[in-house]
Amino acid sequence: MTTSNQALIRKADITLADLAADGGLLSPEQTDRFIRTLIDSPTLLNSARVVTMSAPERKINKIGFGSRVLRAAVSATALSSADRVKPDLSQVVLTTDEVIAEVNIPYDVLEDNIEGGNINAAAGSSAGGMEDTIVTLLAERASLDLEELAITGDTLSADPYLALQDGYLKLSTSHVVNAGAATISKNLLKLGVKAMPDKYLRNRAQLLHYVSVDNETEYRDTYASRQTALGDAVLQGISPVFAFGSQLTGVPLMPNTQGLFTNPLNLIFGIQRRITIEYDKDIRARVFIVVLTARVALAIEEVDAVVKYINIG
Repeated sequence: MTTSNQALIRKADITLADLAADGGLLSPEQTDRFIRTLIDSPTLLNSARVVTMSAPERKINKIGFGSRVLRAAVSATALSSADRVKPDLSQVVLTTDEVIAEVNIPYDVLEDNIEGGNINAAAGSSAGGMEDTIVTLLAERASLDLEELAITGDTLSADPYLALQDGYLKLSTSHVVNAGAATISKNLLKLGVKAMPDKYLRNRAQLLHYVSVDNETEYRDTYASRQTALGDAVLQGISPVFAFGSQLTGVPLMPNTQGLFTNPLNLIFGIQRRITIEYDKDIRARVFIVVLTARVALAIEEVDAVVKYINIG
């Protein structure tokens, strides 16, 4: 897709002049439909734990034993009160915030663009054609925006959207590994594994190192430079790469200087209602209106089970 067509499809308020300038008007020679831009699907939220909420707030109860429960038994003798154990009880609280996106599509844009659209469609239904293309792209982009909030959200941010919730990076405070501006390497990932409490390392295959796509490429390069079958496979293919028993995954919206090491199910994404796309039309202004809304929340179930990488070079 050309840059001009990308600008056309993603523009918030599209005008007929945009179609003329960007080549979207019908012509006898033009037979191809708009080519949709390939937007990377989220890579972190797809593996996180999704919690459906029926109210703006939900409490997730946690229960477990964090220390030894067994004692040396004495024949015919009950344990003293000091030796009895009880589970650790705590809660994670999810509180949702609403997000919204809106696109206005004038009648003449639907009539004259190369994908068409029915301007006589009733309010509350899609006009089809170009509107369907825009709705699909809107949903794809929204999924990425939600992942951006999940990763880099910060209630102290100057960006009103990112300030809605603290994201996983901000919430990860228990174990921090400072790379000191060094590039990603097995030594850095080893420090991450060593920083993780041993009780969470029982099944390393369930844990993931989340890093930026650039850092995944750098780490792959350390394998690719080897004169071995593994080096050739990594250089020529897209097979997963691992570090100390856990897969390393590139996340498009992860900052290059940071990363996470945890079980994906430890990262909670709460949603009060499914992402909703609604249609309307303003017959006086002669525009179709598309509105996307959702109410979402972010949390980490066990902060102690997350290692955060910072200052990666």
